[in-house]
Amino acid sequence: MTEPLRLLLVLGASTGGIGRHVQTLSAELVRRGHDVRICGPAESDHLFGWSARRVPFVAAPLDSLNPFTATHAVRRVKAAAADRDVVHAHGMRAGALATLSGHSRVVVSWHNAPLGRGPRRLGQELLERVAARRAALLLTASEDLADRARRAGGRRVRFAPVSAPPLPPARRDPDSLRAELGVGSRLIVLAVARLAPQKRLDLLVRATAGWADDPAGPVVMVAGDGPLGPELEAMAAELHSPLRLLGHRDDVADLLAIADVAVLSSDWEARPLVAQEALRNGAALVATDVGGVAGLVGDAAVLVPPGDAAALGTAIRALLDDPVRRARNIRLGLERALTWPTVEDMVDELEQVYLDLRGRS
Repeated sequence: MTEPLRLLLVLGASTGGIGRHVQTLSAELVRRGHDVRICGPAESDHLFGWSARRVPFVAAPLDSLNPFTATHAVRRVKAAAADRDVVHAHGMRAGALATLSGHSRVVVSWHNAPLGRGPRRLGQELLERVAARRAALLLTASEDLADRARRAGGRRVRFAPVSAPPLPPARRDPDSLRAELGVGSRLIVLAVARLAPQKRLDLLVRATAGWADDPAGPVVMVAGDGPLGPELEAMAAELHSPLRLLGHRDDVADLLAIADVAVLSSDWEARPLVAQEALRNGAALVATDVGGVAGLVGDAAVLVPPGDAAALGTAIRALLDDPVRRARNIRLGLERALTWPTVEDMVDELEQVYLDLRGRS
């Protein structure tokens, strides 16, 4: 039997995909008998519950670029990594700071491209270069990120798909959930997303402007929380969009079961977990053609240009008005999902990466 690995997983501030990925990865590695330690902001432990699951957690302020705070974070990572075979950092900021810890076997996973403008964008690009040039290996969640990593100076770069863990099975009777939500027999458009700028839920509001004027028309529901809630509600009221913010939900499978169309309107995504969940759970998907989305969904979803509210609205309405096409897309989505690597496949690949790096020492 192979000697268990001693691993440090590092992440920055996350309330969504990166945190969920590290949570899934750490649980599977522990199940396989490896010695796993997590390092990240204290808030991430509260949210994802590593300490509660008895996975050792080291708090470090990896969510700040203040030079003094960043120096302290690097020291915390260095101490946490001292007895580890491999350090695996997730995200540009965590990756850059982890590579500065001095550990010789740092793997960095890139999950996102830099967004925004001005000084923030420049800071993100600097982090990219630091991580790309100092990491022993760069893993990217989409092919376009792999190209970007090479341009940033990465010498060893590999596309490594991130797999969404299966959602818990739907627990509710669809009719009772519809009654609870007060939607009756109306068609449902569902987005599952953080209420954050990258997700561009403002496009969904604009795409469905005027729909609220028909009391029997489709309803638009968003499952998720975040800072843009009041702004989105005000915009929906002004534009007569039938938007309803449901807040954080732990019954996403139930919501997907009653959704007629699922929507992903982001400015950029690598291999979005929500798109995987939608297709696996039998929802017809409309998504922006960004990042790794097209490579993920193939012909099983309707793709529209990013930032184009009119195209998004047209695509949603076309699917809502055509139940035969919706059924076809659902079938194609279920078939497409069978081609994706499972969580076990993903961890098999990462486990081999760690073993190879340990062997080189």
